[in-house]
Amino acid sequence: MARSISQALPGRANGAGAGTKQLKRRRRGPASGGDAQQLVILLHGRGADSNDLLHLVPLLAKTLPHAVFVLPDAPQRCATSPQTYEWFSLPDGDRHPDKVEAGVRAAAPVLDAFIDHELAIHGLPDDRLALFGFSQGCMMALHVGLRRPNACAAILGYSGRLCAADSLGGEIASRPPVLLCHGTDHLSVPFESQTLEATALEAAGVAVTTVERPGLGHRLDRKGIDAGAALLARALAG
Repeated sequence: MARSISQALPGRANGAGAGTKQLKRRRRGPASGGDAQQLVILLHGRGADSNDLLHLVPLLAKTLPHAVFVLPDAPQRCATSPQTYEWFSLPDGDRHPDKVEAGVRAAAPVLDAFIDHELAIHGLPDDRLALFGFSQGCMMALHVGLRRPNACAAILGYSGRLCAADSLGGEIASRPPVLLCHGTDHLSVPFESQTLEATALEAAGVAVTTVERPGLGHRLDRKGIDAGAALLARALAG
């Protein structure tokens, strides 16, 4: 069952007081039954909710039995499917890069605060954290994860894109390893964009693993998930 927690958002640079944002979330694990030694946060895409990625937990827990898996609902109701959620809206379906970047930046403080909250609850440092994002969740994971001052263990991005690539070099604050997985038949985000994004990440000093999934559209498959699980096992070892 999803639960709701109050997230304190950072104050503005001019000293304005912090606001609050309610995020629902689901927690699973650790499968070992003991205290959490790692934290994996899974971020769903637009028009979904935390249930969308819940089926991944048993697969990932096989190699991470001491991890707690946390799946938040995005902060706002989806404009075109009100029973679901989105990290940011794109009015009239406008996917211009400037519009997408503005949406990601607006939602970033909410996710950043959520991450801090979950780390504090479990008493874990950033290097015991991994972010897994699909679609809009991928955009959020990459944007926030690379701008946190303390590096997380890994970022896994599926069927999404790297926003604000041109400004990454001046904004990047940490360099965790990144896995990008994309299907060759993805319609809304061309597969070729993965190569450009990997180049931008590598130029910023980030170690990148790319996974090409022939014939795959806007979805996950077992081989892509297995590649991510292998990276998580290495990054969160010990």
